[in-house]
Amino acid sequence: MKGLIYTLLFMSQLQQPQTIFDFNSAQNINSWRIVNDDVMGGRSSSMLSLINKKGVFKGKVSLENNGGFAMTQLDSKINNIKNYKKIVLKIKGDGKTYQFRIKEKRFNMYSYTQNFKTSGKEEEIVLYLKDFKPQFRGRKLDMPNFGKDIIEQVAILIGDGKNEEFEIQINTITLK
Repeated sequence: MKGLIYTLLFMSQLQQPQTIFDFNSAQNINSWRIVNDDVMGGRSSSMLSLINKKGVFKGKVSLENNGGFAMTQLDSKINNIKNYKKIVLKIKGDGKTYQFRIKEKRFNMYSYTQNFKTSGKEEEIVLYLKDFKPQFRGRKLDMPNFGKDIIEQVAILIGDGKNEEFEIQINTITLK
């Protein structure tokens, strides 16, 4: 009996996965925003649409006029994340490298970032929270890696110094 009680106590302390966004559900895709380099005079363009219950983020990155990035972002206040270890993306990419970004406060000028390469196939990308590094406009900051208890914004960005078209299909983004 004692063993069963300890097991139940242990199981109740395990953190259940928390969905940040599920494109398969009825969540509102309009809560995502597009931010491209055109905010600084660049010429990149992108869009996020819902196709076959997947968020499809696609467009064209242009280096013209000092441009070079396209991003989609979601404001979403997620509290009490200390017991979570990772963010898991269920996606299908195009073989290109993307960056996942998180902010503890959505109005911070800097983000915590981590790059991930896609394979061109359906896959799960695992990004450990402790490995997110602080960055501002592509420059690393002399600050500790992410270790906060809140996430107020997530984003997916592409900008690897190339003129290119891109497309990534997103199923879910989950804290585990």
